[in-house]
Amino acid sequence: MQRDRQRDGRRLEFGWFLPTAGDTTAYGLASAQVASSLPLFDRVVAAAEAAGFEYMLVPVQTACWEAWISSAMMVARSKSIRMLVAARPSYINPVLLAKMIATFDQLSGGRICINLIAGQSEAENESEGIKWGKEERYEIMDEEVSILKALWTARAPLTYDGKFYQLKGAQIRPHPLQQPYPRFYLGGGSQQAWEISAKHSDVHLFWGDTYERIRTNMAVIRGMAARHGRENDIGFGMRLQIVCRQTEKEAWEFAHELVGHASEAQKAFVKERFATSEANRRVRELAAQGEVIERNLWTGITQVRPGAGIAIVGTPEQCAETLQDFIDLGCHSFCLSGYLHDEEAERFGKWVMPILRERNRERMLAA
Repeated sequence: MQRDRQRDGRRLEFGWFLPTAGDTTAYGLASAQVASSLPLFDRVVAAAEAAGFEYMLVPVQTACWEAWISSAMMVARSKSIRMLVAARPSYINPVLLAKMIATFDQLSGGRICINLIAGQSEAENESEGIKWGKEERYEIMDEEVSILKALWTARAPLTYDGKFYQLKGAQIRPHPLQQPYPRFYLGGGSQQAWEISAKHSDVHLFWGDTYERIRTNMAVIRGMAARHGRENDIGFGMRLQIVCRQTEKEAWEFAHELVGHASEAQKAFVKERFATSEANRRVRELAAQGEVIERNLWTGITQVRPGAGIAIVGTPEQCAETLQDFIDLGCHSFCLSGYLHDEEAERFGKWVMPILRERNRERMLAA
């Protein structure tokens, strides 16, 4: 990739993933599965902290353990890492949600950030009693985030008259420790998701894609943010998988073993269950184009799991170089994951983080 050096000066940050649906070294192979448990979560969080990761993405899907309880437990059992927890529209009353987040923020010493998710799967939303369609869920999300921000910054009772929520004299205690409030992240791929990100997010997280596509999408979202006076407020990041090994041969062998046992039924479930998600549609489109979309960017995991399945596969130097390409495009936040999650976090901290720190000394925290 020809380097752009389109850096905006933001400090680089790295996040890891808490596998609350369990872990594995081979999808579809029973003997390779690691069940969800407190010991698993402890290992992953400890490894992520030791590796230098600053935040932990806690997922929300039917198969996952509940995110808010898991986050509260793990922030209490760890030292420094922040929890990136999902706020899903209409699941929690926004006044209660504002109070929950502010309380979490105060009790944890400012170790929470918010992931805005409108829902990848219509079938999953219906199964959980969410009656709103995708378009309405984004409208609800807009109202909810507006209410959160207003409650967190108001010093008088709040009255709000929206399409979905009406409040008369709402107020909360406590207010957040982080000022003016915790940071918002969003990773959706639809135009509606981009509109919410442009209006509300501190970081828009792209899923893996071609460099040209990321460059173009950044420009579009930044233009949308400008209409809200936020052109310089919104930042960009990448949600990626990592398969890092000492040799390229080892990395690719593990990558292919990771997906080689998945059944056709499992692949079909992932494809059909999340068919209405624009972001999932895009990763399937990329997978149809080939196994590798850019040097060391692999589409294989998209067959076996929903969401951000594009992976960087290679040696420490190759992984660092690929991440550097995204940094030079203008991305500053990297939400990563790999298998097993404690072991891959440890490898990344030992092998890749030092290379990135050397190349970006002025933008990364010291080891």
